Amino acid sequence: MNKYFYLISIQYLGYRFHGWQKQPDVKTLHLMVDRTLNFILEGKRFKSLSSGRTDAMVSAENAAIELFLFEPIEDLNAFLEIFNYNLPQDIRALDIKEVDDKFNIIQHSKVKEYLYLFAYGQKCHPFCAPIMTTILDDLDIGLMQQGAKLFEGENYLRAYCYKPTDNGVYNREILLCELVENTIYKANYFPEKSYVLRVKGKGFMRNQIRLMMGTLIDLGKGKLSLDDIRTSLLPNSTVKMNYIAPASGLILNKIEFE
Repeated sequence: MNKYFYLISIQYLGYRFHGWQKQPDVKTLHLMVDRTLNFILEGKRFKSLSSGRTDAMVSAENAAIELFLFEPIEDLNAFLEIFNYNLPQDIRALDIKEVDDKFNIIQHSKVKEYLYLFAYGQKCHPFCAPIMTTILDDLDIGLMQQGAKLFEGENYLRAYCYKPTDNGVYNREILLCELVENTIYKANYFPEKSYVLRVKGKGFMRNQIRLMMGTLIDLGKGKLSLDDIRTSLLPNSTVKMNYIAPASGLILNKIEFE
């Protein structure tokens, strides 16, 4: 049978979901996407794969799924419209395009950019909770900005992997890591100032960004030094960073397929 392949860009608010991957007895993003596809395709055979799995409560501005069908989509715009009409309100499809059988969403080389949104020093409006982490302690933002730059380039990142194993690949390159004032997300209930950690690379390990953010928070609180971070990045370092920043501040911002 002929197969047809489609790349769909989607965005979602992850706050009420137990991550992307399907799991027994809990509501996940992949479950809701596949339920919607099954409904609009009226039971026709299909398969969907994601470019990666986000954790519980993590959101995405621009994620991607590959849809495999045995019958072609005649009108891509009409399909996108009915897909969005039936998706939950916290999931939205942005675009759909046909790809060939050589495209593989998992193995295809790609660059991912993540954002981590946070504020500090005061209790924020509860509406901030789905996408922003609030640190009640004072933070040294200037020191945290210096710390973020230490992650750029190729480093040994075993300290920033949740439950690392002896056979993992921990020499990885981070193309960009910067901490800047937030000018991306705005709302009248946001604090006067908030901040974004922007991280860009070709591959990330489980909880890597949240461990990096947690380390920067501890740096900003004075619990760690810049030398502590430098030591954690040395080849074969045995340092373990333990503070995993909350999930709800993490956003998959975009995926670029090469």
